[in-house]
Amino acid sequence: MENLIQLVNRLQRACTALGDHGEESALPTLWDALPSIAVVGGQSSGKSSVLESIVGKDFLPRGSGIVTRRPLVLQLHRLEQGSREYAEFGHLPRKKFTDFAAVRKEIADETDRETGRSKQISSVPIYLSIYSPNVVNLTLIDLPGLTKVAVEGQSDSIVADIENMVRAYIEKPNCIILAVSPANQDLATSDAIKISREVDPKGERTFGVLTKIDLMDKGTDAVDILEGRAYKLQFPWIGVVNRSQADINKNVDMIAARRREKEYFSSTPEYRHLTNRMGSEHLGKVMSKHLEAVIKSRIPGLQSLINKTIIDLESELSRLGKPIATDAGGKLYMVMEVCRTFDGIFKEHLDGVRPGGDKIYNVFDNQLPAALKRLQFDKQLSMDNVRKLITEADGYQPHLIAPEQGYRRLIESSLISIKGPAEAAVDAVHAILKDLVHKSISETSELKQYPSLRVEVNAAAVESLERMRDESKKATLQLVEMECSYLTVDFFRKLPQDIEKGGNPTHSIFDRYNDSYLRRIGSNVLSYVNMVCASLRNSIPKSVVYCQVREAKRSLLDHFFTDLGKKEGRQLGTLLDEDPAIMQRRLSLAKRLELYRAAQSEIDSVAWAK
Repeated sequence: MENLIQLVNRLQRACTALGDHGEESALPTLWDALPSIAVVGGQSSGKSSVLESIVGKDFLPRGSGIVTRRPLVLQLHRLEQGSREYAEFGHLPRKKFTDFAAVRKEIADETDRETGRSKQISSVPIYLSIYSPNVVNLTLIDLPGLTKVAVEGQSDSIVADIENMVRAYIEKPNCIILAVSPANQDLATSDAIKISREVDPKGERTFGVLTKIDLMDKGTDAVDILEGRAYKLQFPWIGVVNRSQADINKNVDMIAARRREKEYFSSTPEYRHLTNRMGSEHLGKVMSKHLEAVIKSRIPGLQSLINKTIIDLESELSRLGKPIATDAGGKLYMVMEVCRTFDGIFKEHLDGVRPGGDKIYNVFDNQLPAALKRLQFDKQLSMDNVRKLITEADGYQPHLIAPEQGYRRLIESSLISIKGPAEAAVDAVHAILKDLVHKSISETSELKQYPSLRVEVNAAAVESLERMRDESKKATLQLVEMECSYLTVDFFRKLPQDIEKGGNPTHSIFDRYNDSYLRRIGSNVLSYVNMVCASLRNSIPKSVVYCQVREAKRSLLDHFFTDLGKKEGRQLGTLLDEDPAIMQRRLSLAKRLELYRAAQSEIDSVAWAK
């Protein structure tokens, strides 16, 4: 079975390349879920020397004050014996460093790039991978040393800033704490022990490392600490002896330093019985073994996180929509598919699947009848108006039986007023259809993706509706004009003749225009007009539906589709002008999804092999 730490290292490298660190997304991240080891200690506690001893290389910047000013994520990869050692930085992924003095310089340079040549700190990590036959598979995070006072060139908040940065790492339940304390100082004042105890009060995640044992005052020793009597942890304390400054100045080899460290413990009577669990080489092995055990115990949780995150990523990618095609045919297909989706939603509104279409029926059932009812035919058919129109229609010769021309003029002048409600019905349905277009556009998620296409589709749909409105208005007004141009003869044939009602044709023309006679004419005309209104109340909705609603369902975007077929790839591309932020988000999510699927496959294979 592949070493679990190598698997986690590979996943962490992938997270690093992807930027999957949990700061830019609300989604849980694989990086946070993967166990790691954070190295914590006060300034000059020997933290850097411990790391170099574990690696077996002199590669960290040195100096007074705060040297580590950015977190260093250090991934160690064990190679076969005889393989050449090299290092790689996350920010320089294709460059291999075989000179570890150059590694030290690049760490310092990369720190300065982020913080400037000041003594300020930054929470942006540096990622470094070291491949060597002399290391164990391990991931360590070297954090800036805790301090109690700000020195010249540092902000007053630096003490709190460093502590907050350290806490951000070690508070995570998957973080193993490597608390480094110098033996030549009182353990009660240890910064590493103090902050570790606050986040891990039971010591379940904390390993104590005691440095500078060889620098303790004569007559004193660290046996009580190393045997857990002075401060007990769940795991045994490990003592190390780092290179002295004289050794560093003489460029003493790390391998030789490890050998001298073993000799120190084996030759010092106080520590001889602890020799087999002391030293930086033992520390590396213990941490590697423990990290692997922690990873193994976290596999079920990792699987659960990965599976849930894959579902979340797929859901968000689905919401963002498909990426834009590169060829003209693909772009045309995408535009057509988006338009068809919009058209389908619009039809659903009309057909009652979605709300809104019922407003059209309200126009026909309430608005039009109410408007027809409000028409004041009684004013049009007042006694004076009837007398005026009848007299004018007779001209120089009075009518013989019935005033036919007068009837026609009275009816036409009354029916013309129906054009107002008819036009209002057309405009009301147009407004409703236009509103449904806007609703359908807002409900078409794909159109949110492409602002220019949304504008074009809206303009094309509204233009079509206006064209349909004009045709509907023409057809609907023609219905009214038809009623004006040809009267229903049967209606008038059934009217009683004047002579049958006692009229005397020998009377003078002025007797023919008495009030009773004119009132009967007005009543006849009103009956006819009401009959026509009842007919138009049924035929106007049919005309409106046929010319507007039916056509909108059939051919709302037909003209747009015709123009679309004439566009070239570049012109189609302008319609698919997706927000760059959405494009970048989709690309980022797709990469994360690829990472999590790969992680799912790898972790599942490890889980099955257990």
